[in-house]
Amino acid sequence: IRGRTKEAEELWKQACQKYDKSVQLNWTSPQALNNWGLALQELGAIVPLKEKRAIVKVAIKKFRAAIRLRFDFHRAVYNLGTVLYGLAEDTLRSGRRPSTHEGSAPELYSASAVYIAAAHSLKPDYSVYRSALRLVRSMLPLPYLKVGYLTVPPIGNPLAPHSDWIKQWFVLDHEALYQMEKVDQRSPTLGASSSPSKAPEGSHTRRVEVHDIVCVSPTADLSLPPGGCFVVDTPSGQHFMIADNWEAVDGWVDAIRLVYTIFVRGKSEALATVLTA
Repeated sequence: IRGRTKEAEELWKQACQKYDKSVQLNWTSPQALNNWGLALQELGAIVPLKEKRAIVKVAIKKFRAAIRLRFDFHRAVYNLGTVLYGLAEDTLRSGRRPSTHEGSAPELYSASAVYIAAAHSLKPDYSVYRSALRLVRSMLPLPYLKVGYLTVPPIGNPLAPHSDWIKQWFVLDHEALYQMEKVDQRSPTLGASSSPSKAPEGSHTRRVEVHDIVCVSPTADLSLPPGGCFVVDTPSGQHFMIADNWEAVDGWVDAIRLVYTIFVRGKSEALATVLTA
């Protein structure tokens, strides 16, 4: 059996090399990047455990690169969700403590659910996505797609000194990215059908409507506070936001861009159903 596994390992390595050459010839092909990620995912499933994590991390980069080229490429979106789910399972089984830049098992499960929910929203009629969503939906921070702390400048003063920037709790749903007071959803006072109240749209708080988004991208501006940074461009101006690290930036940028893509494709109702049904 080991001989056959070794042979399969060599074949998958050859496949990865061929996809590498394919991407070099056509670096704008999301399909080639997606296939490369799949080959790496298969390779990771048969190599010794000590080698697997590094290979899986490269697969994640390939799927993410494919998505960044075409955010409506639902297959790559789904594949990124599945590889993150597998990484979460491995992390949970190993019992190892993740490093600062590695997500914990719950964080990886939640990240996986974001991509699978997005893939389902883009293609609600795909039975594979629907089945996967049933498995991971409870891992989302419902009724939101993504939540977390981001450091932002005071409203109306984007050039404020670094010392004036404040760490705030942000949530992302099918309508907007907005700041709100954090509520512990594990609290027994918050029932399964309950949800934290939204910040009123007209209130003096930071809120970016999905339909107002022009662009979302990471940025490495040395004038900004330390940490991973991304910027959300809107007709009314730019919103600079600082995450704890660049891995967190990737998660936020992908989630916001996916929600925007779902909106543009007229699928917001499908995502709303995932988050609120």
